[in-house]
Amino acid sequence: MNYHLKSLATITLAGTLTASCNLLKDLNYTVTPSPLEMHGDSVRVKVDVTFPEKGIRKKASVEITPMLGSTALNSVTVLGEKATGNGTTIQYKPGGVVSYEDVVAYKPEFEVTELTVSGRVMKGGAEKMITPSKKIADGTIITPFLVNKDFKVSTAKDNHKNVREDIYTAQINYLKGKSDLRKSEVEKEGWKNFEKWLSDAQNNPKINIKTVTITGYASPEGEENKNNTLSTDRANTGKSATIDLAKKTKNEALQKEIYTLLGRGEDYEGFKVELEKSTMNQDEKQLVIRVLEMYKDPVQRETEMRNMAKTFTYLDEYVFPKLRRAEIKVVYETTGHSDETYQSIAKTTPEKLNVEELLYAASLIKDANEKALVYAACEKLYPTDHRASNNLGALLFSQGKVAEAEAKFEKANSIKENSTTIGNLAAVAGSKGDFKKAKELLAKADGSVESNYNNGIIAIVEGNYGAAISNFAENKTFNKALAQLLNKDFEGAKATIDASQDNNSAQGFYLKAIIASRTDKADDAVSALKNAIAKDASFKAKAQKDREFLKLNVNQAFLDLVK
Repeated sequence: MNYHLKSLATITLAGTLTASCNLLKDLNYTVTPSPLEMHGDSVRVKVDVTFPEKGIRKKASVEITPMLGSTALNSVTVLGEKATGNGTTIQYKPGGVVSYEDVVAYKPEFEVTELTVSGRVMKGGAEKMITPSKKIADGTIITPFLVNKDFKVSTAKDNHKNVREDIYTAQINYLKGKSDLRKSEVEKEGWKNFEKWLSDAQNNPKINIKTVTITGYASPEGEENKNNTLSTDRANTGKSATIDLAKKTKNEALQKEIYTLLGRGEDYEGFKVELEKSTMNQDEKQLVIRVLEMYKDPVQRETEMRNMAKTFTYLDEYVFPKLRRAEIKVVYETTGHSDETYQSIAKTTPEKLNVEELLYAASLIKDANEKALVYAACEKLYPTDHRASNNLGALLFSQGKVAEAEAKFEKANSIKENSTTIGNLAAVAGSKGDFKKAKELLAKADGSVESNYNNGIIAIVEGNYGAAISNFAENKTFNKALAQLLNKDFEGAKATIDASQDNNSAQGFYLKAIIASRTDKADDAVSALKNAIAKDASFKAKAQKDREFLKLNVNQAFLDLVK
């Protein structure tokens, strides 16, 4: 019979209460589970007391008091069918069963103790006898205490992309109704900057030009069809000017067919933007906007604007010229440094890196002291970014410096309250044994793998093994295997511990021994215990008193191993 069936079955012990006055016959006690088990922070005791046929005289009563070690549990009173008082009545002829349950807070003394019962037999209010104490079960399995309280912390992620896409924008402006390139345009500062950028890009192996989009626009006056054609012509002129500049700077990429040309016609959206930026009176701006929104027909719209002579003159002088243009957008990729270079710069001249690059470089560094220095530099250089403080806290936590880690987490959360750091503060609370606070903080955390794992630890501590398994998800860890064992999924627990990093550790072998014992595989249990003790001698004393192995007390190999 496997352990699961045994735990649901009953362990029946011979009766203890036999009154010489024949008021009470022998009683049978069934304790479930037996041995007793600790879950959460308590031990639940469930006893079924069986009264045989004619087991209690009609006018008799009995007060049964269970004791767990030296701790008295609540008493239960059973009355014969004609007895008076408070209690559960048992009929004389058929007998019956009284179920008793109690929950008591766990104490260390319960680990190796006994559950006993004694009783007082009464008749007519007079005590007839006190029955001797009798053992009915062993206590207590405390396997949940094996949980590793190895709370995890999360590192805030950087947003560094070593290949970053950017856009360089240049512009050519045209005279009214024209699409030819004027000499004055290529002498403007913006075009000179474009020339320099193309030259630098050609000589920079980290820049890879992908595409060029040139969009031509016309101002919203004149005939619509002509403006459509004009905007297309301007896009073509923009292309020619860009290719000429590429040849001048020897930029090979822009001399290839990577161009997309667009003629957008009259630029009413751009018109609204430039109008808002202009110095025109606000009331006049609103009037122009109303005309634009009221008249959808381009011809009528232009007519209405021309009717506002003074306003139209202003627009023609200060707004429309900015719309007669070709926009040149060069899409390119910039490749950053090698990982080795990022690390070197971060260690020597961190001020040359932006915050994303510094955080990325720190993530690459293996040496804890060097990593800490880079995070500290990042804190100093970018004091409004919480991630450096959080990540330095995570590093300190991994080194067992809990108080220092907590200070960094609190600093990070003061800069910006965030779910990652809140989850890390929960890990600090859990490592201090403040599971209530940890649970409250985890409810506000980010749902990361680390936070879920920490929720799993707390669920084991609280005796909620199904929730623990769910939180551990697909991670193969000692704690998940423990939760499966406690949830009586012995096959799953064995598979998980075998696939975990604790497959060959002392605690891993000890857990395997418990699984084997619960599934009545004595030889496997002894073998696993032998491996556990070989790796950690302290498990010998633990196994000797562990109620998980009571069944092995008849196994000589086990006795020889733990003696």
